[in-house]
Amino acid sequence: MEAGVRALPILSLITFFIGLILALQAAYELRRFGAISFVASAVALSMTRELGPLITAVIVIGRSGSAFAAELGTMKVSEEIDALETMAINPVSFLVAPKFVAMILMLPCLTIWANFMGILGGSLFGVAQADFTFWRYIIASLDALFMRDVLTGLIKSFMFGVTITAVGCLEGLNTTGGAEQVGRSTTRAVVMSIFLVILVDLVFTMLFYFLGEH
Repeated sequence: MEAGVRALPILSLITFFIGLILALQAAYELRRFGAISFVASAVALSMTRELGPLITAVIVIGRSGSAFAAELGTMKVSEEIDALETMAINPVSFLVAPKFVAMILMLPCLTIWANFMGILGGSLFGVAQADFTFWRYIIASLDALFMRDVLTGLIKSFMFGVTITAVGCLEGLNTTGGAEQVGRSTTRAVVMSIFLVILVDLVFTMLFYFLGEH
């Protein structure tokens, strides 16, 4: 619920707008070549391969990654983690493992939803300005996609989930001092997560590019 379902409203709104922006930008260029009918495929490919997973990851970093760091950091400075160890409860298996499972399961699901909302946002422009009907726009989007386009985005989102959880939990567990240090750990978790997510995205995009050549 916390890592996935409660992120749906803000994720839906942002990715819908991103899809609309993509359609507007693509149409601006494609219109010059008389190829405005390709707006649907441009939006669908951009969302599924790149922007869907990336925007989802950034939103989840802001919501859940920071929350993981703040929660574990607060538990660390208030000695709650020490109390768990005193009771012979492993804090990693008790606190960290469920977060990994939740994020690894939910981030690909959120990415699929983000892709759908992005395509829906693009359809608003397609119907209003590019002489599409709604169903024709959706069919054109689906026709442009191959399974590998969706799978590359989902593989990325899986790795993003691992990265976000690892950084958030590590920063939280390494917190020392008081409330000020909890704030600093949370800030570090967000900044480091965004940097590493973009780095992971670059690595996998290059990998898929070179694999696609062969």
